[in-house]
Amino acid sequence: MAKADAKLFNHSSQVVLARDGDRTVLTMANDFRGDLTEFAVVVPVPTFLTREQIHVGDRALIDRLDAYSAPRLVEYHDGDPCALAEGLVARDAAAPMRQASEARRVKSLGVTVEARYTVGEYDILILSAKESAGLETWLKANGYRIPAGASAVLGSYIRQNLRFFVAKVNLKEQARLGFSELRPIQVAYESPKFMLPIRLGMVNAEGPQDLFLYALTRHGRVETTNYRTVKLPSDMDVPIFLKADFANFYRALFSEQVRRERMSAVFLEYAWNTNGCDPCAADPPSRDELKGLGVFWQGDDRAAGGSPDVFLTRLHVRYDRRHFPEDLVLQETADQSTFQGRYVLRHPYAGPISCGADDYRRDLRARNEKEARTLASLTGWGIERIRNRMGLGAQAPQPKWYERIWDR
Repeated sequence: MAKADAKLFNHSSQVVLARDGDRTVLTMANDFRGDLTEFAVVVPVPTFLTREQIHVGDRALIDRLDAYSAPRLVEYHDGDPCALAEGLVARDAAAPMRQASEARRVKSLGVTVEARYTVGEYDILILSAKESAGLETWLKANGYRIPAGASAVLGSYIRQNLRFFVAKVNLKEQARLGFSELRPIQVAYESPKFMLPIRLGMVNAEGPQDLFLYALTRHGRVETTNYRTVKLPSDMDVPIFLKADFANFYRALFSEQVRRERMSAVFLEYAWNTNGCDPCAADPPSRDELKGLGVFWQGDDRAAGGSPDVFLTRLHVRYDRRHFPEDLVLQETADQSTFQGRYVLRHPYAGPISCGADDYRRDLRARNEKEARTLASLTGWGIERIRNRMGLGAQAPQPKWYERIWDR
């Protein structure tokens, strides 16, 4: 059964934040297209990072979290309208991130190489800087191609006393290790700042980008404090033809909600304790999988099963420089109420009908019309186009008010 995982969206990135107290483990999946000799990632970080605080993770773990939390369809089937019991049969909807140059410290530019490491297939530098022009010049002099407009963004991070985590692919190490794709980079640090820097990534962006943020916390849902966090429309009946066209539906739905919010909101797609789900698009992540994603506070009692002390929040944001001038500032709340993007298909009864079932047929026509209007509202698609795909044809004229009085 279809689900709206991150692969539906181009120019997207995925980040996992596991946080408890001031301790954070950040996992970044690199959405890079092109020659790996041109790859470099520069990420502002709130504190100095030692070699032991940097790790190369497993992309499959992010894919598991994505599949588990993705918006999905659920199906119900009408029972026999002539039977006394009107049972509905439900079934599970879906079971389905150049090697570093040998640069030396350039004191005149105010840039300090605080540390250098090789971790897996990445060569990593930890930099600090006194001013943005010096950092930009240093990066360019050492083989990093900095897009126009980066200086102002770099300067704002320098004023916040942030350091810079710089990674390039070590092609020899990558070949030796045998990996054909870039694995996620993970960093662990302690800081009272609970935020995600997104502005630097917009400098060289080709239009809007999609970000999927999976926050793993102990106590409850994560929200943004400097932008509105909005729940996506959910739990709505939609036409059954979407079973074969869910990808187009969900892309259109999300784009329409972004338009309505004027591209200024962060959308909640999922919130649930990782000990369960209803319905589940995939099995909940195991303790070992959560540990691989940075969850460090789980107990050792495996007999209890699951991870009742790990709450997952999935946020989805489409952003650009004009609409998101600030980084995402986050907070953990005590709210553990559950939410998931969920869309319902209701199949009409397909068996033999031994009675007139006039009420059922009339209700079914009304239900189909409501599904068509709901889909048009969610996506912005034309209502006549939807009716045609549903086989409804043009809408029949509505009876006059007085005709309903003597309706037989």
